[in-house]
Amino acid sequence: MSAIVYLIPTVLHEGQTDCLPQYLLPHIQQCSAFFVEQERTARRFLKLLWKEMVIDDYAWHNMQEVTPDVRNSLVQAIKTGKTIGIISEAGCPGVADPGQALVAIAQEMGAVVKPLVGPSSILLALMASGMNGQRFQFVGYLPIDVAQRSKMIKELEAESRQRGTTQIFIETPYRNNQLLETLTKLLAPQTKICVAVDLTAPTENVQTKTAQQWKAATPKLHKRPAIFLIGV
Repeated sequence: MSAIVYLIPTVLHEGQTDCLPQYLLPHIQQCSAFFVEQERTARRFLKLLWKEMVIDDYAWHNMQEVTPDVRNSLVQAIKTGKTIGIISEAGCPGVADPGQALVAIAQEMGAVVKPLVGPSSILLALMASGMNGQRFQFVGYLPIDVAQRSKMIKELEAESRQRGTTQIFIETPYRNNQLLETLTKLLAPQTKICVAVDLTAPTENVQTKTAQQWKAATPKLHKRPAIFLIGV
C-alpha cells in the first residue's frame, strides 16, 4: 500500500478556523505521523480542530530545518506505508515554506501526495488587490541590504511595466513600515501598491493605492502580518 502525504493547511491568524473546510478533520484523523514547522503551534492547532486527539499517540517531526534526520524519518515513514501530515506554521504547506523539500521527497518516492484546501495569504492578497491575476510572481523576502533592496524593487517595477506582472513579496513584520516607506520613495508615483494585513483576522485590511496616495496616508503596519504587491 502506497504511503499518503496530506498537505494540511492551517490558519493565518490564530484561532480563526472559519476559513478552513470541514473535510480537513477526517484526513487529519488518518495520519499517524506529522511533519510540522513548529511542533507547539501545530499541536495547539490540531487540538483546536479535534479536542479528543491524544497528542502522544502520534510521531512528531520538526521540519523547520530539513536535516538528514528529518529526511530519513520521512523516507522511513513512506517506505512503511504510513499516512503522513505536513503542516506549515501558517497557511498552506509547500508554498513559501520548508515543507516543499519534504513534498519533493514524497514525489520522488512515489507516495500519494494530497493537497488540501485552505487559506494562502499570497492568493488571498492577490485576489483582493485588483491587480493582474493572470501573470504574477511571488519573490519572497526582499534583500536586507539597502542597495540590493532598492535595485530589486526597481527591477520588479520594470518587469511589471514590461510584462504586466504583479509582483508579490513579504517582510519581517517589524520592518513593514520601513518597507512601505521605501516603496513609496522608489516607485513611480502612479505605480500601484497593495498592502494586505491581518488576512482572515477581524482586523483584516486590504487596500490598493498608488505610491503617491500611500505617501499621504501611511497605515500602522508594525508587527502585523502583511503581504505587499506592486503593479503598473
